[in-house]
Amino acid sequence: MKKHYVLAALLGVSIASSAYADGRRLNSLHSDVAVRHRRLLVKNRFEFTPLFESTINADFQHTVGGGLKLEYHISDMLSIGVIGVYGTSLHTSLVDKLLSGPAALPMAPDGRQPSQEQFLDHLNAMPLHGAAYLSLTPWYGKLAAFSSAFVAFDFYFQGGVSFASLTGNCPTTVCSDMAPGQPRPNPMPGGENLPPDNDPNNDPPLNTGGRVGLYLAGGLHVFLNDFLALDLTVRDYAFSDNPSGADFNADRFVGTNSKTGEDDNRFLNHLFFGAGVAIMFPTTVKRTP
Repeated sequence: MKKHYVLAALLGVSIASSAYADGRRLNSLHSDVAVRHRRLLVKNRFEFTPLFESTINADFQHTVGGGLKLEYHISDMLSIGVIGVYGTSLHTSLVDKLLSGPAALPMAPDGRQPSQEQFLDHLNAMPLHGAAYLSLTPWYGKLAAFSSAFVAFDFYFQGGVSFASLTGNCPTTVCSDMAPGQPRPNPMPGGENLPPDNDPNNDPPLNTGGRVGLYLAGGLHVFLNDFLALDLTVRDYAFSDNPSGADFNADRFVGTNSKTGEDDNRFLNHLFFGAGVAIMFPTTVKRTP
């Protein structure tokens, strides 16, 4: 019986409280926005960003170049964009070290040691790469230096589809085996085909052409004023590649092994660091009420 009285009392207090709350006067903060007169630095603005990029994990050829990022900010948090970069290739320190030795390197016991010429001719380059993506900006705020200099910033994350064009230039005098891993035609009429030559150093590198893959990135804007921002980003263009053009899976030829399904091309992460200056349009910033 006591439990029923307690429940009835609690129900009555709840109803009375609700009725009181419905009729009481609330101050303006009850329905006010969290931040007033906030600058909308990205919402409904178009971002035009000339940029510079450089690889940060290349084994043989650094890709260094410039390009452009175009992005439209649908809201404070969501945007869509594309990026394209033209680049040139520079030897990494590993390649410079290999080239500082003798042109004809000592032959390895398994016969797979390439010469300098063979090594260089199998390397590929990336003259063009880019991506189309969605971008999420979950955090933004303001930085203060010595309580006198204030700058706005935001952090963003991007995901989408990457693309790249890979080029190479291995002459037929070096890459002379047109059927890697396959029996060779017998030069004598009527004879059986000869076995594969098992020399991966004269195989075409098979690491050129167009590539499509995944794109992930993370970065930040540091706003210098209402329409200019420093844009710093780490980008990952992930797609199938074999930068050395060599026999990576050790089956003594360059290509796909029909028995194991292993391929010397594999899915690789191509990491870049990018820096640019973002220009926001329209240049006049809007404010919240």
